[in-house]
Amino acid sequence: MDFEQMGLHPKLIKQIKTLNFTAPTPIQAQAIPHALKGRDVMGLAQTGTGKTAAFGLPLLHALLSVGAPAAPKGATGLVLAPTRELAKQIADTLGGFVRGGHLRVALVVGGVSMGRQIETMRKGVDLLIATPGRLIDLLDRKAVRLDQTRFLVLDEADQMLDMGFIQALRRIAPLLPRDRQTMMFSATMPKLMADLSAQFLNDPMKVEVARRSVTADKVRQELHFVAQEEKTELLMQLMSAHVGQRTLVFARTKHGAERLMKKLAAAGFDAASIHGNKNQSQRDRAIRAFKAAEVTVLVATDVAARGIDIPEVTHVYNYDMPNVAENYVHRIGRTARAGASGQAVAFCAKDEMSELRAVEKLLKTGIPVVGGESWSTGQPPRKAAANRPARQRRRPGRGQKVSRAA
Repeated sequence: MDFEQMGLHPKLIKQIKTLNFTAPTPIQAQAIPHALKGRDVMGLAQTGTGKTAAFGLPLLHALLSVGAPAAPKGATGLVLAPTRELAKQIADTLGGFVRGGHLRVALVVGGVSMGRQIETMRKGVDLLIATPGRLIDLLDRKAVRLDQTRFLVLDEADQMLDMGFIQALRRIAPLLPRDRQTMMFSATMPKLMADLSAQFLNDPMKVEVARRSVTADKVRQELHFVAQEEKTELLMQLMSAHVGQRTLVFARTKHGAERLMKKLAAAGFDAASIHGNKNQSQRDRAIRAFKAAEVTVLVATDVAARGIDIPEVTHVYNYDMPNVAENYVHRIGRTARAGASGQAVAFCAKDEMSELRAVEKLLKTGIPVVGGESWSTGQPPRKAAANRPARQRRRPGRGQKVSRAA
């Protein structure tokens, strides 16, 4: 069944053709028909499988069919996403489907002027896309009302739980009408999600197109056992073999990500950073530069794990092992997108063995070791530099352009 056969609004069909969308992805083919019938939907699929259109197209179809404008300060439809980057990505995608039409789409996230957002909401909008924290801020200021919100989407709901938004979601739920349509989409289904779905969804249709927490087939994974103080040197050696290719490096903390970015830039790499200490304009600027290949190395915390959709990312480095095992899947899911292949490299220091075991338990397999020896053997890891070809130990020349955009 193609998009036209699904019965989507003619304006959406026209824009789908303009944007050169072809056949629906599996999650879209399964979720859209149920959503068009007004059913609540619980969708489980890996990142990069087309979840945004899976909930966005039926949501926009419903909004185009409503006909009545939103109440002052109100939103007829609401999409909640865990990070600013993901919220903006959703807004860009859904805005593209209704470009030139009458629907008003607003984005409400932290890191930008609240005054402008309050002014945007004054007359009400057809669709509001928000992060939970900033939405709570506006609700507290009585700048937003949700009593007439007829459609709700929770995207990457498991990530919202990981980031501590459960209390915000529980505050938002009672403000919404009981008579509404709700869709919840996620890459994984942790236990707490069952409680969340029971609170928000009414007799949902469950659609699932990928096994739980499975990494993309085309991602080649590697593991290095390396002392924490030697990670930066190893990272530079490995990245020197693919200078100019888009590379994501994940660090555990905001300060750690910023320090690492500065070291890489000083060594001649075109590097930028994105983390919670950056305001929204800085984060947007870094992502734009990364998309345009003005910088080719982006150092990030997990705030970016699900908010970056750039098909050309060839390498993902887990400089620090993630505290939450599921985040490993989301991190390496930033490569091998849109049918491409990619490489994911993990560094494991001595005090990260428990995190590594949790990741491998989730994957139900070990990550192939290509450097060092396991800390559990009692032997210190071999220095990776001694085992790398000389061409991979070279760093970019000092004359090479260095960008500190962030």
